[in-house]
Amino acid sequence: MRDRVEAEFAKAPTGTRFGLVVGDGAGREIVSIRPDERFIPASNTKIVTTAAAWWAMPDAMTAPDASGGAAVRIEGRDLILTGRGDARLSSAADCVTNCLSQLANAIAAGIRRVRNITGDATLFPDERWSAGMSWNNIPSRSGTANSALSLDDNELVATVTPGKPGEAPRFEHLGYVTIDNRVVTVAGGKTDINFDRLPFDRAIRVTGTIAADAKPQTLRFGIDDPAHYAAWRFAALLHERGVKVSGTVTSRYRAADRSDDPKQRGTLATRPPEPVWVAALTPPPLAEDVRTINKVSQNLHAELLLRRTGLIDGTGSVADGQQRVAAIFAAAGVPRTAFDFSDGSGMSTYNRIAPRGMVTLLDWIARQPWGTAWRETLPVGGVDGTLARRFKGTSLEGRIFAKTGSLKATNALAGYMVAKSGKLLSFAAYANDVPGDASGTPMIDAALVAVAEAN
Repeated sequence: MRDRVEAEFAKAPTGTRFGLVVGDGAGREIVSIRPDERFIPASNTKIVTTAAAWWAMPDAMTAPDASGGAAVRIEGRDLILTGRGDARLSSAADCVTNCLSQLANAIAAGIRRVRNITGDATLFPDERWSAGMSWNNIPSRSGTANSALSLDDNELVATVTPGKPGEAPRFEHLGYVTIDNRVVTVAGGKTDINFDRLPFDRAIRVTGTIAADAKPQTLRFGIDDPAHYAAWRFAALLHERGVKVSGTVTSRYRAADRSDDPKQRGTLATRPPEPVWVAALTPPPLAEDVRTINKVSQNLHAELLLRRTGLIDGTGSVADGQQRVAAIFAAAGVPRTAFDFSDGSGMSTYNRIAPRGMVTLLDWIARQPWGTAWRETLPVGGVDGTLARRFKGTSLEGRIFAKTGSLKATNALAGYMVAKSGKLLSFAAYANDVPGDASGTPMIDAALVAVAEAN
């Protein structure tokens, strides 16, 4: 079996480093290649984040999220829109639950004039980007900032419609940013649009080409000040409802300090009681969000879930979340040398995991009362999520349940698969140091199919 797997891995470009462990769920390893070497896991990190959260907050997974929804209160003549850690707040026109418009309706029902509006994100320390994330991701939706007050996935959407050949296309967006439109409409050419901006700058430079006969293109930009964006949208919704805002729209964050580090702070200060809210939202159970995180690999939601896990007996810092991560590995019997994590989403290049350590964790999860429910949040090969187009037409179509991972020079897949015998196998597969624009994914998939068919 090892020879067959290594023959598949040998098809990758020279320099690619593979690690793989496949287990039978009872402690026996069927295949083991570099089992204790550490690999960058990319979005495999979300396995750890979501499992740690489910283990730490089982009740919040199945009951409405009463403590997480955004809320609004009054300070004098000012409105304070407060984030309580939920990632799902929406201002979409077709929103039906967990909607910013619900808070706007509550204010408009009794108030006609306010002075200032503040977006309050002080529940967590201000750690908008975790250590080790590449700076070039910041302008994109993949690297949007993390904040206790988040709205619309902290993404700005712009629609680009081609003009006549030689002319600039038309941009449609909410107006929160300024678009420096350097895109050219071309006849008979290809559509290739790129964008960039400096951190905390609300001017976005968009370059490239769009074909004259192309359909409108959708661009999604990251937001660096999510609390301000949420407050800005809240002000717009109030204006639509006839509430006059005479002052300014601002945001409020809390700088991280030694009290946010569980190794330094000593005794945690008692949290103040919640203020009196004019209105507060109650999002659906967190299991719904875990499903979103794992199925489509949603980075922002994973980061906020890590921080909410760290809020249980900490301040909601990344360090507090990672303390919970270390605890779940310890409970699963994984050696401390097998892992290191710096974020909750997998965007950090500092993250490391050994294949044997991940399989040990997956086997432990499978034995938990919530293990089956958690496994159902993973993408299914050939069916949905980030695996919808993989394993189609193979013996693993509809029979592999796993989390993907992809960063520059990195491909990953870990989870469970049903072998030909019907036995449920656990596995973790990593390709690191993949040269150039190549991918280790085809080799990983072929190796897993070979293992499944032989067992």
